[in-house]
Amino acid sequence: MKIIYYLPILIFILQSCYSKKVTSNVAKETVTIESDSLSYDIIVLDPGFEVYLTTIARPMNFYSQNFYETRNLYYTTQWNLRASNPMQYRNFDFQQPIDYDANTDYGLEVNYKLYNYFKFVEYRFGVNFGFYSRTP
Repeated sequence: MKIIYYLPILIFILQSCYSKKVTSNVAKETVTIESDSLSYDIIVLDPGFEVYLTTIARPMNFYSQNFYETRNLYYTTQWNLRASNPMQYRNFDFQQPIDYDANTDYGLEVNYKLYNYFKFVEYRFGVNFGFYSRTP
């Protein structure tokens, strides 16, 4: 009989422990992209991006900075097109347009992580940006 009285307390304790774990995992999944010499940063809040970056994405120096810049220009153009036409592209929520200037040198790290964010969106959410590529 005493077990019935303690059951709601036990459930409350388990729920509070679980919610603490969820908030701590979200904090770990936040990825900040920044360049030391420049004042550009990108914050990725999508859960799973950090895992994707460390397990599936190729190493940073696998491609050149020029490769990343060329692909990022294409991907940001497609992203912004979809962000401006939300009724046409409903399979993913493109809320914010990305302000990417091809004439600005963002550095290798920023370009690498931006490129891999687009690849993560393709991989995780099945978004097809219309660019055929075998790279993960």
